[in-house]
Amino acid sequence: MKNTFFYIVFTLLFSSITFAQESKKIKVQSDRTIKNEERFPGATILAKVNKQVFIEHEGIEIWCDQAVHYGEDRFVRAFGNVKMKQGDTLTMTSAYAEYNGNSKFAYARENVFLETPSNTLTTDTLFFDRLRQQAYYRSGGTVKDSSNTLTSRIGRYFMDRKQYSFNTEVKIVNPENTVDSDRLDYYTENGHAYLYGPSTVKGKESTLYCERGFYDTKVKTGYAIKNARIDYDNRTVFGDSIFYNSAIQFASATNNIKVLDTANNSIITGHYAEVFKDKDSVFITKRALAATLQEKDSIYIHSDTLMVTGKPEHRIMNGFYDVRIFKSNMSGKSDSINVDQTTGYTKMIGKPILWSQRNQMTGDTIKIISNTETEKLDSLVVYQNAFLVQEDTLKAGYNQVKGQILYGLFKDNEIYQVDIDKNTETIFYQRESEGELKLIGINKVLSSSIKLLLEQREIVDVYYYQNIDGTLYREIDLPENARELSGFIWRGDEQILSKKDLFRGELPPKLTKIKGIPLPVEDDDFFDEETLKRLEENKSEGSRLLEQKLQDAELKETNEKLDNSAKPKLDKELKPKQKKDTSSSNQKSNKVSFEDPNLSRTARQRDSITVTTLKNAKQLDTITKDN
Repeated sequence: MKNTFFYIVFTLLFSSITFAQESKKIKVQSDRTIKNEERFPGATILAKVNKQVFIEHEGIEIWCDQAVHYGEDRFVRAFGNVKMKQGDTLTMTSAYAEYNGNSKFAYARENVFLETPSNTLTTDTLFFDRLRQQAYYRSGGTVKDSSNTLTSRIGRYFMDRKQYSFNTEVKIVNPENTVDSDRLDYYTENGHAYLYGPSTVKGKESTLYCERGFYDTKVKTGYAIKNARIDYDNRTVFGDSIFYNSAIQFASATNNIKVLDTANNSIITGHYAEVFKDKDSVFITKRALAATLQEKDSIYIHSDTLMVTGKPEHRIMNGFYDVRIFKSNMSGKSDSINVDQTTGYTKMIGKPILWSQRNQMTGDTIKIISNTETEKLDSLVVYQNAFLVQEDTLKAGYNQVKGQILYGLFKDNEIYQVDIDKNTETIFYQRESEGELKLIGINKVLSSSIKLLLEQREIVDVYYYQNIDGTLYREIDLPENARELSGFIWRGDEQILSKKDLFRGELPPKLTKIKGIPLPVEDDDFFDEETLKRLEENKSEGSRLLEQKLQDAELKETNEKLDNSAKPKLDKELKPKQKKDTSSSNQKSNKVSFEDPNLSRTARQRDSITVTTLKNAKQLDTITKDN
């Protein structure tokens, strides 16, 4: 009974092993079969008469005009109009191909065309590993999908995650943009591209640059970090990160942003900016600061928010909320400001104030006018409730001039004349012109208008016109409360004396945490040690694959780590589901740097000299001398 049971088990086990072995055999169908042991020992030559040769093995089907079949090695070489198909996931055509059923490895060359449900690949030489479901080229290739054409010198396709990894001279072209990069990972299902190394996204009216970025080729939006910038016609925007939407010509920059405007020689900095190209507008906030060069002297404007609008030839800048101005010889404050760079008008609105040395000027509105040709200050106007205050030389009090409207004139950017009209009032501390500058008295005068002449921003002469009524008081005869005109407020402690003072009293802005860009998946080499061992152990006589130097081409080194300051939690929507291939050894083969000086070489010739060869590779015969 025991012997019978053992016999049954042995029979079943032997049968299953035999069936498994049989299932691995390559099946062939051919109109004509030929044997030529001298040239192809152990092989059968298959040839087309009416129908192409058909070959099938474990889900892969091959059609061709001629083939050499090595039955014992489960290896086939296919020639002429080769078509290789793997279910509904992959179809490949070429002039020549070979397939090894033991190593599950295919190799094709000459007019190789690979088609998947979502894209096509054209190249000169292609390696396909069925075991890991990966395809690889290193002599230049072109991938096309519904909206993009992608080219690169080196490319690798991971079928399980539907991802291409492109390296060296990578380019994406579509109707809206052209993308150039050193390395680019592209996901075929959603059209997402991840950029590594120096990269540009060039549109019709702008160019985005970064050294790490993300770009959605379907909705035409991108996100860039690391030396990110976007260039327009006359404007360049820098930032720690830049979001870009080419469909609506919109960009936003975050943290340490800088906007250069070559049209009017200005720079605006801050920590958040929005650019609307179609509207020719830029919005900047979070410590916004504009700097414009005027006659070799920059004028700085700081406010909570700055907005620049208009074409290059007609730029208008508006500042809102706590505006502060600084120039080497002038500073000021107001609630808001309007700068028209075409007319040269600068209008300060909402409690405006200007300081120039010991002079303080206030009113309901202040307009500063510059000469647009010379870029020098020309004049200023203070509308309604004009008030000019100058601290007394010995700080005993304040010289004051009050009226409805004030007009000031500049020469070489220095104010030299001030005219005040309508119901003017003055208080002046009159002193001896020499010696100890002893106080003579305090002069209070009413008149219809006044003219002041200044030298080096100091009042030297005063002229009163019409309906003059004045009294010179001794200091002891004029009480303290009578030494100030109605509406007098001295704000000298607020005076801005340096660029640093523009931010006085403000807390540093809280910077937004920058979203990171996921680093590329560190896969083992396509020709890693395990794959090379598999190919070596299952090699077959006559394989042209053995003529190739089986090692990955040298990649651009673009996988540097993110800076610690820019290493935040990754955005879930940007980060794709990445599955590292674990079917091969973690050990990597040594890479060899190669730069081919001979630009006349074909892709196939270049491909064959960029890597190293298997041991004991032999030059084998082919069906015809031309093959």
